[in-house]
Amino acid sequence: MKYLELRTYNLQLTTILIMVSFFKGFIDCLSGFALLFKPGIRRFVLIPFFINLGLFSVATKLLSDQLDSWLEKLLPDWLSWLEWLIWPLFAIAMFLIVFYTFTVIANLIAAPFNSLLSSSVEAMLTGQKPKDINSDSFIRLMVRTLKSEIQKILYAVKWFIPLIIITIIPGINIVAPFLWILFAVWFFALEYNDYPLGNRGHFFEDIKAYNRKNRMRSLGLGSAVFILTSIPVINFFAMPVAVAGATKLTTKISNKPEAV
Repeated sequence: MKYLELRTYNLQLTTILIMVSFFKGFIDCLSGFALLFKPGIRRFVLIPFFINLGLFSVATKLLSDQLDSWLEKLLPDWLSWLEWLIWPLFAIAMFLIVFYTFTVIANLIAAPFNSLLSSSVEAMLTGQKPKDINSDSFIRLMVRTLKSEIQKILYAVKWFIPLIIITIIPGINIVAPFLWILFAVWFFALEYNDYPLGNRGHFFEDIKAYNRKNRMRSLGLGSAVFILTSIPVINFFAMPVAVAGATKLTTKISNKPEAV
């Protein structure tokens, strides 16, 4: 009896710790709003903001113009009686595909500027910039960050293919929106933790290992980014907020390579 009670207690404690870790990552991301308006940080926000503004405006226009025709093609006739249920799920799936694709493009373009923003936030939080960012010229920084973004895109494509196949298969595609959300949350955590960790000299494989080691906190960060990206107008600020929040998260956990 005592053994069962102990196991129940341990399970409850583990669940609480998991949820606390998740919410810490979530709050870390949202704290990025306050960090962006600190002295010395604002000037690094402008370029990522305007890149996000332009691309999300295009994505919104594309989605509003094409959504109905896409859904008509994807919804088979034999499931028309479930249209009231499936239509919102398909709409969510299309929203995720379009906005996620444009998010990848925005991060590819803004990568060097996001690294500079991250290094400035870290300098404000710790009193010094990452060692690697100090030794990089802007050209070297651009090459390094673009290489990292390409690695992330290839990683995304590996998962995009099965997700798109699931999305277009009638019947099975009912679960597609949930899978897209799960993937988007995980990838956002990889995407934005990459900037502070990349500034410290870590590569994409290191960042994946870091996210796995700090899984729930990273998922909390990714969930917050997903929500910010989904809210009109707020999504224009999502990129710089996420960069600042991820920098705070990784700095709080540890700024030492051994932590990865």
